[in-house]
Amino acid sequence: MKQLVLDLGADQAHSLESFEVGQNAEATQLMGQFAARSSREHFAYLWGEAGVGKSHLLKALADTTHGDKTARYISPFSIESEFVYVPEVDLYLLDDCEKLSPVAQIDAFALFNEIRANGAFMVCSGAVAPAVLPVREDLRTRMGWGLIYQIHGLSDDEKVAALSSAAAARGLTLSPGVLPYLLSHFRRDMRSLSTMLDSLDQYSLETQRPITLPLLREWLQAEAKE
Repeated sequence: MKQLVLDLGADQAHSLESFEVGQNAEATQLMGQFAARSSREHFAYLWGEAGVGKSHLLKALADTTHGDKTARYISPFSIESEFVYVPEVDLYLLDDCEKLSPVAQIDAFALFNEIRANGAFMVCSGAVAPAVLPVREDLRTRMGWGLIYQIHGLSDDEKVAALSSAAAARGLTLSPGVLPYLLSHFRRDMRSLSTMLDSLDQYSLETQRPITLPLLREWLQAEAKE
């Protein structure tokens, strides 16, 4: 039997449509306006704990265009040139701001000023609100220029509903108890849970057995031995 390896680091497609909204309806609507470059506010800051979907939203926006303009996703570890404003890019997406190095903070400060001067757009994200972000004061002030939203994770019921809908859309039949067991014995963020469901589906196909709680337990035990 081929042993499957669960790779939680694998990139998955990101889109605004695939983001599970939950309690984040207003923030999600605003991101749609940024995608269309129609927001009255040109700056926004999203914050929340790991796994709630901040990077998902920023990477989804990175794939948007506006006429001949494009968007650019910037991580705290991007090269210096990625922090430089260029006319061809009208939407900048700066992720994980709490991880910016002192040098990157200087570059981000300059980028903020250029974006504002040229009427472009910017969405930033961080683990905490701008007021307590561990960066230089002048950059912290700029992080709070626009709208600020806390991104909330899904409740357990919302996660089960979202995963059930995703499974049904793919024609998967899950026995009762599979999803609650995943929530109580596995990483609880939606990205990890979705990846787990994909891998479990593949294991089910290879073993030619339905996705039941015993199959899930067997698969988890086999993975733990690897």
